[in-house]
Amino acid sequence: MKALLQRVAAGSVTVNGTEVGRIGPGLVVFLGVARDDSAEDADYLARRVAGLRVFPREDQEFDLSVQDVGGGVLVVSQFTLMADTRKGRRPGFSDAAPPSDALLLYERFIAALAAQGISVATGAFQQHMHVSIVNDGPVTVLLESRRI
Repeated sequence: MKALLQRVAAGSVTVNGTEVGRIGPGLVVFLGVARDDSAEDADYLARRVAGLRVFPREDQEFDLSVQDVGGGVLVVSQFTLMADTRKGRRPGFSDAAPPSDALLLYERFIAALAAQGISVATGAFQQHMHVSIVNDGPVTVLLESRRI
């Protein structure tokens, strides 16, 4: 499982012109689920996202977590994070979990964040979305539940 997160001043998702998720300051997390991921991967990444110190305090750029600052998290499913680009010019997605499995782990990840007291907004699973981000920094970090 991969979580590409960006520290943001604000983020939102629209589907067919309708806003489905919005946060103010916090993190936008693009979440990719691999074929062999489990509930343990989702729980582990949720803990890592919640506790990752990427927010500033006084003169330290990276000292506080999204929990510490009371920020929100906007979670957007993104199977393209599982792309294999080693051959040819078209990415392959055979490592991505089937949608039914990915949905369960996406929802597990969201629930695990919310259980830690974080305000969570979401995109729309398996939909074409427009994601608006006001990146703060910019700060972008890739977290993985395991090294491959």
